[in-house]
Amino acid sequence: MKRTLLAGMALGCLLAVGTAPILPAPSAAAADGAHSAPLNIAPAVVPAPQQWSAGTGRVALTARSRIVTPPDASVQLKQTAHQLGLDTEELVALRLETATGAPEPGDVTLRIDPSAHFGNVLPQLKQEAYRLDVNAGRVTITAGGQPGAVNGAHTLLQALVSSPDRRSVPVGTAVDYPNYAVRGFMLDVGRRYFTPEFLRSYIRWMGYQKLNTLQIHLNDNEIGAPGGDWSKAQSAFRLRTDNPAFAGLAAPDGSYTKADWDSFEDTAAAAGVTLIPEIDAPAHAAAFTKFRPDIGLRGGNSDHLDLGNPAATTFMKSVYSEFAPWFRGPSLHIGADEYEGKLVDQYKTYINTIATYVRSLGKKVHVWGSFNMMSGGGAGYDPDLTVNSWNNGWYGPQQAIDDGYDVINSNDDLLYVIPHASNDHGYGLDGRQIFESWEPHVFPRGKCLTPQQPHLLGAMPAVWNDLVHTPYTEIEVHGMVEKSMAALAQKMWSGTKAGTDYQAFLNTVRGVGQGPGTSFLPDTLGSNSVSADLARGRTTTASSVESLRFQASNATDGITETRWSSARTDDASLTVDLGSVRRIASATLIWEAAYAKDYDLQVSVNGTDWTTVARRRGLTGPTTEKLSFPAVDARHVRMQGITRGTAYGYSLHELEVWGAGDLAAGRPATSSSDETAGLTADRAFDNNGTTRWSSGRSDDQWLQVDLGSVQTVTEATVVWEAAFAKDYDLEVSTNGTHWTTVASRRNRTSPDADDLHFPPTSARYVRMQGIERGTPYGYSIYELRLN
Repeated sequence: MKRTLLAGMALGCLLAVGTAPILPAPSAAAADGAHSAPLNIAPAVVPAPQQWSAGTGRVALTARSRIVTPPDASVQLKQTAHQLGLDTEELVALRLETATGAPEPGDVTLRIDPSAHFGNVLPQLKQEAYRLDVNAGRVTITAGGQPGAVNGAHTLLQALVSSPDRRSVPVGTAVDYPNYAVRGFMLDVGRRYFTPEFLRSYIRWMGYQKLNTLQIHLNDNEIGAPGGDWSKAQSAFRLRTDNPAFAGLAAPDGSYTKADWDSFEDTAAAAGVTLIPEIDAPAHAAAFTKFRPDIGLRGGNSDHLDLGNPAATTFMKSVYSEFAPWFRGPSLHIGADEYEGKLVDQYKTYINTIATYVRSLGKKVHVWGSFNMMSGGGAGYDPDLTVNSWNNGWYGPQQAIDDGYDVINSNDDLLYVIPHASNDHGYGLDGRQIFESWEPHVFPRGKCLTPQQPHLLGAMPAVWNDLVHTPYTEIEVHGMVEKSMAALAQKMWSGTKAGTDYQAFLNTVRGVGQGPGTSFLPDTLGSNSVSADLARGRTTTASSVESLRFQASNATDGITETRWSSARTDDASLTVDLGSVRRIASATLIWEAAYAKDYDLQVSVNGTDWTTVARRRGLTGPTTEKLSFPAVDARHVRMQGITRGTAYGYSLHELEVWGAGDLAAGRPATSSSDETAGLTADRAFDNNGTTRWSSGRSDDQWLQVDLGSVQTVTEATVVWEAAFAKDYDLEVSTNGTHWTTVASRRNRTSPDADDLHFPPTSARYVRMQGIERGTPYGYSIYELRLN
């Protein structure tokens, strides 16, 4: 399971990804040519809902809105309502009180109705289904069960976060449910300790994306013993009990107490996540054989238990008995992979004995699929197991199903990440590839199953910390995982309902953020803010690559250990598409040993006509180059090699592109009126905090800037003078004629500066549209900045 080198994504089966994004049907009035309000598109959430019936208009929540549950609501549902109130306050600064009884206009109702209709949900998944109804001034979440209530709450929360005003949601009805029961992730803490803060943050982050299963691999050891001496091998067991019988078993470099585990379970219950603890044996068991050498093969000089010694099985029973009461979830994973094949009969007896015993402790039993390699199939093994199919050779998915087992897709070729390993997944799965080419039924090399095959429970990608001596942090691991987690969540929940435009999907991911309770985790995807690397994760191409290992995208993945390398020719280039025209002013190139002696940095708005913005000549060695140039509009940025510095090709660890700061600075500006000749529109965009624009003394006034080309805008700062706006909208347009409101401010009482955040939006023109003044004077703005 952990020792197989990863191959590329050789799927061997086709995945239909032609489903269009969920869009409303045209209204009858529109079909007849009559004027009508536009129908709402589905709220921008991750994963996308299964069904959306569009209405018109929006329902706004206010400080008077409540989260209402029925009088007979369960304690769990009331806790979900309370948590939704806390999360709303954290993410959108709107405090919603909870109440029981009848809802009023402006309230959110949270209820459970197992008899409600939830579209085409499979009966066994109805508990997780929900319906979000937004109409008549109210928001109602109706769930099939408690898990559905949590899912619906997360959808509402994301809809608020991604809305332009962070206060309203579109009128319409979402009927939503998962395609698969298990939407998981596995983290190997056995080989590397991850802090409790990290685990709690991951549980919250997963739940926000409707990922519902976290498997925690609690013990393991390095692959191979130094000099054949297993007493010197790094190993760990991560649970620490006060029971003196296990004194010294917990790893000294980090372990979890009962209080820690309780905090994980509490967090998981609130987030809608189930924990599956894994205590792995009879292989990967060096932590146990060091603690009890008498139960290990070769007198304890092994990471395998000696299954010919009854004491080994007795000891493992004592471990499961000690810790099973800690675990609130229904399942416990016993490992069972990669044991020495010559001990098949003993292995089979051990698996059957431990499975029966763990069930007697009240737990369902999960294993890694190894039966094919061990004994040619599942005959004779306990029939009541759930199998993680991790490798087609060890135990392929169809073979496990034919043997009567339920299967979870954890295929190593497609879903394993081994940080810093020298293979395609050493720095994270490819989110675009997952989004475009994968679903839980997809296995490599012709082993795909039928979508939603009854015995396919779902999928569980995994992080294995095999390289125990390689230095890296838990935050670095997060950067590797975050690249693909949202795409995995989407494909496990509703398949292709998010459409086929990966960049649009990423914009939605950035818009909803990582969710509440995740401040410990850096947002490595960044936003479309100009303070972020605009090239990171963008489509990158090259004139040539030395090999598939050194592909072009390595230079824009945000990981300095990976690299792009070209063929051995002077005339080679690397090009990144920023996704839209951006205003840029600098770039950073981190060269590997195969550097460029001479090269140009070029930009283009259309990918055809190129302009050189920086030249470098006569470099004498690899270095990090920081190139600054006058701000320029560009969608495409290219490193054009001229002369190599070595006999090899060109090799870049990273090509980073940086924005020009305030997108509006120095741009042409207009206004509905200027109070005097010295208070004109351009003063609000001159990057001078002492000058200002001021309008005439009426409510309906506006200030507008032309960015020069269509840009991606995600935030604005309005620095008001004493003559502030009580109510105003921030509007955008691509053509100066049709306007869209991306942020609204109401009932302001002071001239404090406003920081406005909204989902990434394409705009050439941006304007402040005044609605009501806060003073008898006009509107007056020192600076209107855009990022």
